[in-house]
Amino acid sequence: MKRSELEHVIRAAAAILDVEDIVVVGSQSVLGRYPEAPAELLESCEADIYPRGEPSRSAIIDAVIGEESRFHETFGYYVDGVDEKTSVLPPGWEQRLVRVVNENTRGAVGWCLDPEDLALAKHVAGRDKDNRFTQALVRHRMVDRDTLLERLDSMELPAEKRAVITGRIAAQFAAARE
Repeated sequence: MKRSELEHVIRAAAAILDVEDIVVVGSQSVLGRYPEAPAELLESCEADIYPRGEPSRSAIIDAVIGEESRFHETFGYYVDGVDEKTSVLPPGWEQRLVRVVNENTRGAVGWCLDPEDLALAKHVAGRDKDNRFTQALVRHRMVDRDTLLERLDSMELPAEKRAVITGRIAAQFAAARE
């Protein structure tokens, strides 16, 4: 998904729900800070979003512009309506959201995760695709190691999970230096 496509999704979701603010929590939120993100970070054709302040209305988005909808068939990308509990995020993430609003969103505001918050959510999920995504963020110097570790320390996670994530972050930054 390209930045213009994310903007289209923000505009469509806001219009369908008659709201002004849409939160983007999935991998495509990288487009908030990095509109020209490397292609390997843009492989997903779905945007995980919810209306800010009204996450329970996400099911409406799924029905209209979700997977296998006419929207998906027409444009080749779609929305996965989620809620604020979909991603495990560090404290303060809402204050770090990256604002996306322009002519293409027609005034609707997309609020995308800060790249370090996104990376930590991906580390907590820990799937293979998440690990590839975070490795690419590191390789392209789109996240800061110290910020990741500082925010990780603020998260309520089991000690063993925290240790795994700390090790993964160290390994990814070491590999990026080679």
